[in-house]
Amino acid sequence: MLKTPTLSKDQVAHFLDQGFVLLNKAFDAGDTADIQRWAAEITERPEEAGKHWVYHETSLLDGEKDLINRIENMTPFHSGLRELADCFLPSVGQLLGEKAVLFKDKINFKMSGGEGFKPHQDSQAGWEAYADYFINVMVCIDEATLENGCLEVAPRPNSASDFLLVGKEWEPLTEKQTAAMDFTAYPTQPGDVIFFDSYAPHKSARNLTNSTRRLYFSTYNRLSEGDHLAAYYADKRKNYPPDIEREADKEYVYRV
Repeated sequence: MLKTPTLSKDQVAHFLDQGFVLLNKAFDAGDTADIQRWAAEITERPEEAGKHWVYHETSLLDGEKDLINRIENMTPFHSGLRELADCFLPSVGQLLGEKAVLFKDKINFKMSGGEGFKPHQDSQAGWEAYADYFINVMVCIDEATLENGCLEVAPRPNSASDFLLVGKEWEPLTEKQTAAMDFTAYPTQPGDVIFFDSYAPHKSARNLTNSTRRLYFSTYNRLSEGDHLAAYYADKRKNYPPDIEREADKEYVYRV
């Protein structure tokens, strides 16, 4: 049974002010080993329609090698990863001030030769069609460094007490929009955790090293705004399904 990470008053205050907070060594060595094992297990399972979702990309290093880019929708199909998602409900509830519910989950793999992610706010991905506000939890599975594309986060843009969606939906943030943003890279070790909300701008660089950099992400909204996990994945399946479910003559474009 995973030990549930809890947040101190100072950590909650930092999150509420900045839109993110880092917890070093949130999981001990035993729990971290379990998380790494679960990530390996879901990776080794065959890709099947109607099961967990696997996305691929082509290596930037040779332009040929097929890489796993991301695995999503894991909790219905893996009890360990369901336990991991559930263990954050109390701490996310601390930040929301009420009970939380899981919205989505994924592992971003960023294998050797994997692409990075352009600056964006997660609410740009159409999430506000489901609820007003979301909190992500990142769990470091492999050492994440500047060289292999660790998470880089900027403080949430604020206007008085209002949070701001700076970018347009479905488009990365532009250079003009990010010019005043103070992005900081957060190298992490396995077991470290970062909480960040759907307005905190973030990005990560390409991985041109020889190592794989896996990061787990689960996302939550207020339970009072509804349980949208099934609806989210049903909607996404129509527009950006996992590779195994795609039509051969149709083009699919990742936007944000």
